[in-house]
Amino acid sequence: MNHPTQTSAETCKVVAPSSREALRLLREKLGPDAIVLSNRVTADGVEIVATLDAPARLPAAAKPLLALANEGASGLQETHSMRGMAEEQLATQAWSDRQRRDPVRGHLLRTLLGAGFSARLARDILEHLPTGQNHASGMDFVKLALSRRVPLLEDEAALMAEGGVYALVGPTGVGKTTTTAKLAARCVMRFGTEKLALVTTDSYRIGAYEQLRIYGQILGVPVHAVQDAAGLDRVLADLRDKHMVLIDTVGLSQRDRAVSGQIAMLCGASRPVKRLLLLNATSHGDTLNEVVQAYRHGEHKTTGADLAGCIFTKVDEATHPGALIDMAIRHQLPVHYVSSGQKVPEHLMLVDRRALIDGVFQAKSRSALFIPGEADLAEAATAPGNAAQVVAAEAVSDRLRLQCQQLIRALTHNAQALAANASALAAGQIGFEETRALWRRLGDDQVTGKTIAQTLLAQAQADTASHCRDYLLAASGEISLGATDLADTRVLASSLLLSDRSGLPFAAPHQILPASAQSGLPQAHWVQRLPLGKPLVHVLARIPAAEQLDAWQASGLRWAACGSASLRIVDAASGAPGTLGKLAAGLAFGTAQAVTYRGKAALSSVAQARVSLRCGPHANTAVPATVLRCVVRRMVDAQSGKLLAHSYLLTSASVEASTEEMAQWPAWRSAAEPYFKLLRQGILQLGDAGLAGETAARKRLLVAGQTATTVSRLLRAQDAWADTARKALAQLAGRSVRPDRPVPGRALFEGLGKLFALLDALATEDTAPATRSDRAAAQA
Repeated sequence: MNHPTQTSAETCKVVAPSSREALRLLREKLGPDAIVLSNRVTADGVEIVATLDAPARLPAAAKPLLALANEGASGLQETHSMRGMAEEQLATQAWSDRQRRDPVRGHLLRTLLGAGFSARLARDILEHLPTGQNHASGMDFVKLALSRRVPLLEDEAALMAEGGVYALVGPTGVGKTTTTAKLAARCVMRFGTEKLALVTTDSYRIGAYEQLRIYGQILGVPVHAVQDAAGLDRVLADLRDKHMVLIDTVGLSQRDRAVSGQIAMLCGASRPVKRLLLLNATSHGDTLNEVVQAYRHGEHKTTGADLAGCIFTKVDEATHPGALIDMAIRHQLPVHYVSSGQKVPEHLMLVDRRALIDGVFQAKSRSALFIPGEADLAEAATAPGNAAQVVAAEAVSDRLRLQCQQLIRALTHNAQALAANASALAAGQIGFEETRALWRRLGDDQVTGKTIAQTLLAQAQADTASHCRDYLLAASGEISLGATDLADTRVLASSLLLSDRSGLPFAAPHQILPASAQSGLPQAHWVQRLPLGKPLVHVLARIPAAEQLDAWQASGLRWAACGSASLRIVDAASGAPGTLGKLAAGLAFGTAQAVTYRGKAALSSVAQARVSLRCGPHANTAVPATVLRCVVRRMVDAQSGKLLAHSYLLTSASVEASTEEMAQWPAWRSAAEPYFKLLRQGILQLGDAGLAGETAARKRLLVAGQTATTVSRLLRAQDAWADTARKALAQLAGRSVRPDRPVPGRALFEGLGKLFALLDALATEDTAPATRSDRAAAQA
């Protein structure tokens, strides 16, 4: 270290490596009030002479030490600032010089900027452009450089195989719900409906859950709605057996503080949630940059939960699609998919690296990825200032209508045929409109099971008044559901109401749970108490046990049961024991009526007798108090007279219907059997649609019963419209049906649910404003 040299009591000379060091040494020796007499650069360093004595005349260059020190610091800052400005000016001048020397470079820069890339990325790409390129080779270089930098999802199969929970996040209007449906469709095509579930957290936007529910019904995938973190944890726990869960989140502006809360809810869930950010191709680059920064970590910049990647949406509407590529490169967000339209799932595509980059620069392109173009941008510059905004606004207003149209065409290929079939079903007297109305109320939390039961009761009363003559028939059955959300019960007792005039099935609020092994008795009493306007007769598939029959008789319930030829009875008139078959051989049958039996011409005749049942299969004694009506129907071939079949019906003595009417009841009871299988399917199908909890389960029991009734009526219908409608519903259900075989009820039930969803979409479409093409067609 250099030390000050004292030349006099008040004067000091310092030699140091730098001016700053020399001033520091002088300040330590003489204090801040010293006066600098001289300073010069020598071979040994900087020499400064200072003094505390104030002579009469100072050299012109003399300055106070403190002032010189401050001036030195300020000058240093100014020097740094000037150096930065000079470097920037030199860099700009060098860039301009390079452009002047290499015009291709300048043209490529304008092309990149016109496509939406930032100046920073454009200059960085072109910085490495070799000289002497023509425009074609220069563009090849640019495209190759961009394609190397943009991160992409390289293996969709691996993503699908891994599964997990994915949340689609982003600002409002970016297309999260539609994209969720598209991604769900890809998952369904990959591994089916059983391994996928949909969840929505959007409880703010009107119709958000309903829109996703419609997609879920079409795809056959359950949809669940949650409102907070606790609800999300419960649903994810319930869906732990699903291979993949897709979450459609509420849209939030990137400047909304609620973004941080959304991120915290998703990142704090009981199962790991991977977030995919949706980037709107129509947004400005600066806006996209804000969106990415906000949705990466919210206000918690230090958290480790980063975005898993991004999805580009609405790229078919973009004028500067390069901004999307720029954001993916800038923030290193892997691009998973590109969405370029409303069709589900065709317009969600894996990213082809070359096509993605080529599409950015294609002018007047008809590519499925983009509709960009430098030429288009140049033309837009001469248009009115608000023309682009007007076009964008019209596109937004048309989007829902186009979405519904494309969805309908994708699944039915003919919207007019869909509407025609729906009209035929509505006019077919099968309860189609009533069923559709109840189906739509399933997702409404304001509608209770009691409300639906009252609606069904009123409908059953109207059907009874219109279609019944003397009695209302009830066919009961049991349905094994397995493990359900209906408490600890696995078996459901159900009754189907039938017309005594035609056997037409009705639906009613009659789905209850068996209370004991003798479930038929409480079920029968429950249905008996319904105010339906006609006496009720319970038509059974077989004769009940003696003790249960005694209980029914004692309670005054009217009943009818189908018997077999081997049933042991006692003829009440003669007292002779025998069987129903032996009894029929000795009866006098009435006038034969021409009928069709199993597709062949036949003659039907009826006879009746009074009988008593024997106490057991091996008993020889009769029960004297139990005297029953027995109606036997004989069917013979119309041409040969050969006996085809006998049917036997035993009823309580209080049933006073004519024998001709009662003779048809066994066939109607047999025809009702498929209803209970349909009901089971409906309960399970609606349960998979996201209706959880006991209250919702009760609602779905009733709606499933009504739907199964409509399907049962459709199966019975013989008109031409019914055959067409059955084939259309099978097509919606994705079932191939042979022309020579009837459409199974299971396919009709599934197709009916999808038809309801499509009609909801069509109804939404009808309320949307007319598109520009519609208006042009109307003017033409």
